[in-house]
Amino acid sequence: MANLFRITPFMHVPDIEVAIGFFEMLGFTLRFRSADYAYVQREAAAFRILQNRGDDGAPPGNRRFCYYIDVENLDALHAELKPGLAALDDGDVHGPVDQMYGQRELMIVAPDGNLLVFGQDIAVKR
Repeated sequence: MANLFRITPFMHVPDIEVAIGFFEMLGFTLRFRSADYAYVQREAAAFRILQNRGDDGAPPGNRRFCYYIDVENLDALHAELKPGLAALDDGDVHGPVDQMYGQRELMIVAPDGNLLVFGQDIAVKR
């Protein structure tokens, strides 16, 4: 019987308000907020956001991560997000693009430099 149903990585950010706004633009719902901590969720994808204070957390040069979120229909998601994505800086959005390794991906750089990738499996099934 399966018991695991979700992974919720911690994302360390310099400004929690900016991070929450970014995730809300991506269609995530703020499920919980307490001071420097927030929990956002969209369907089965969720993040725990923690604002760094001073020297706590990982140093900025070492804390950049990439988060990969598998989706069923990337083009539908892109159409939904497109109005909000237009407000981001040039170069912060790449795709949707078909990759040689069988994924169609939409890459979005968060305001803190972390990378979110939404990907759909387009590999030919054999």
